[in-house]
Amino acid sequence: MGQPTVLVCGAGIAGPTLAFWLARSGFLPTVVERASGLRSSGNPVDVHGAATGIARSMGILPRLQAAATRAPGLTFVAPSGRRIGPMRLGRPRGEDVEVPRSDLAAILCEAVRDDAELLFGDSVAALDGDEAGINVSFEHAPPRRFDLVVGADGLHSTVRSIAFGPEDAFVRPLGLYIATLSLGRPAADPDSVVMYNQPGLSLTVHPVSGTAGAGFIFRGPRHPGPAFSDSGAQRRIVLGAYAGYDWPVPELPDLRQQLESAGDLYFDAVSQVRLASWSRGRVALLGDAASCVSLFGDGSSLAMIGAATLAQELAAAPGDPGTAFRRYEARHRKLAASRQRGYRLGARLLVPASRRGLAVRNLIARLLPG
Repeated sequence: MGQPTVLVCGAGIAGPTLAFWLARSGFLPTVVERASGLRSSGNPVDVHGAATGIARSMGILPRLQAAATRAPGLTFVAPSGRRIGPMRLGRPRGEDVEVPRSDLAAILCEAVRDDAELLFGDSVAALDGDEAGINVSFEHAPPRRFDLVVGADGLHSTVRSIAFGPEDAFVRPLGLYIATLSLGRPAADPDSVVMYNQPGLSLTVHPVSGTAGAGFIFRGPRHPGPAFSDSGAQRRIVLGAYAGYDWPVPELPDLRQQLESAGDLYFDAVSQVRLASWSRGRVALLGDAASCVSLFGDGSSLAMIGAATLAQELAAAPGDPGTAFRRYEARHRKLAASRQRGYRLGARLLVPASRRGLAVRNLIARLLPG
């Protein structure tokens, strides 16, 4: 019997981590990514807890530490312009790090480059499975057969839509929207994450690694329409939400110009993914494709932990993927569910819906240690 072949869909965080550990357990992984290359920007995310240990075992922790954002403080700016803080951020601690998501993805892909086939600019078009394997049709590459397929292709997973059903059956928008972009210049405050708020809106400037990044989180319609997938409409939506206020942000003297010229705007609805099962036959889901949501940067750590867990279970039962998938889900679902339950608290802290909510949040913030 030859080495089992696994198609991993998605070259974000979960996909390369899974491919790394599968290769070390005797599998032959192929990673396919719809984008033609890795994103050049991204919001900062935490690698903490068990994910830090995984990064250490992969040999990439020194590179993550070198790419760390190193912004120890958080400052709130009230609608009046009054500043509260800076307060100490709860993470990172010890060897935990906060890094731009794009840097984390790039470092993970580099770690697996010699051990996995990487296919950029392509995507799965169809899956035809039987008891022994799965015939995969791609949008561009010739059809191939794999022993297993893992969808690690994010909230809008193509693998999930093909193997499990349409997105609206599993994805529930929560009435919050997020957009991020790089400002292309240093932050005015290099030592603090600065969050500006109006009722239902937050605008965050993060110093990242010498180049400021802006994050927009705002409340809106619970169920987005088709126009939300169009980049021009996304810019208009953000402008419509934020243009009614005079935001005293040194890094954003002209919000409209910055949004219209941004070539790397990320925009999406904050959503929860809920499925009764994360696997079907020889297909399994991982990361945001199986479960989200997190407003505290936990999603990347969860993705790395879930990928390592899935690889462990597949290595323990290489000839029985059904058992491996069930054990992976039993272990990881509890951890993912606990993060999903924290959504409401995160929304109240980051985007209070009313002036009263803002006042209460700010009062609590003033009582916290600096």
